[in-house]
Amino acid sequence: MNRSFRLADIVGRFGGELIGEGETLVAQVATLASAGSSDISFLSSGKYRHQLQDSRAAAVILGKADREATDKPRIVCDNPYVYFAKVSSFLNPAPQPGAGVHPNSVVEEGAQIASSASIGPFCCIEKGAKIGEHAVIGASCSIGQNVRIGSHVRLYAGVSIYHDCVVGNNCIIHSGAVIGADGFGIAMDEGKWLKIPQIGSVLIGSDVEIGANTTIDRGALDDTIIEDGVKIDNQVQVAHNVSIGAHTAIAGCTGIAGSTKIGRYCKIGGSGMILGHLSIVDHVDISAGTMITKSIDAPGAYTAIYPFAPHREWLKNTAHLRHLHELAEKVRRLEEEIESMGRKK
Repeated sequence: MNRSFRLADIVGRFGGELIGEGETLVAQVATLASAGSSDISFLSSGKYRHQLQDSRAAAVILGKADREATDKPRIVCDNPYVYFAKVSSFLNPAPQPGAGVHPNSVVEEGAQIASSASIGPFCCIEKGAKIGEHAVIGASCSIGQNVRIGSHVRLYAGVSIYHDCVVGNNCIIHSGAVIGADGFGIAMDEGKWLKIPQIGSVLIGSDVEIGANTTIDRGALDDTIIEDGVKIDNQVQVAHNVSIGAHTAIAGCTGIAGSTKIGRYCKIGGSGMILGHLSIVDHVDISAGTMITKSIDAPGAYTAIYPFAPHREWLKNTAHLRHLHELAEKVRRLEEEIESMGRKK
């Protein structure tokens, strides 16, 4: 059962303006619609303002524009969504298992594990690996030779990290993620594919989160690099030699082909496709489902989505698209004829 905290204590920890009864107790976060008498909720979008008066929340987090929108005990702040995220983390800390190595795990000679780290059952920690203070390695994780894992890292069950990869401090890697598998490097030789050894590594900075079943390939020659603060969703493919700049966020099912460089503070929507050997500058937003086929050298939002339609209508529109070049040529010739007629008058 969650502990309860006074609203005054939450404001003391995270700041903001407290209006109303500071002794109000809250134990959990919830939406305005589902909140109960021990929950704290938040309003960050005007489209949910109508839910505020009927909400059963004990307290709410509001922006300055909504300061007087309710009589409930409330915290007024600059960014209600960010404040809610901090409160939610405070009220819902991740479980911390006890330090030590489970007897069913294998730790090869030469591996170094901090005394405060926790190694779950059926893990394999190969020789030369180093695991930092307060790291939590979940069940059935595989840590390859000479891997370095920083402090306060959490690997959920079934994560595989291949040899020589580096994971910085305060990272979270979810179940099924594979870090450092071979990139897709092959060359045609006399009618057969010849595998190209992938001799680079994967270097992951601090405060990075990697979603479930995401794969980040090692570099072919140079390293694949994930800088500090990057957030990667589930089922994302990051190919060899890719570089992702600090604090970029990438939604699920995105595919990034090899040797592409993505800048800092970019946002890539779900199922985005980015072709290889491209360069994308800082502060670029790519809409969901967009395919990027050439480099982007200016910040801003980019979208390339063919709108869906009823199937019969889609077929007709697609048929017209096939002849778009011919139509453009006809229009060009008509414009020339009209211009010529105008000169003859």
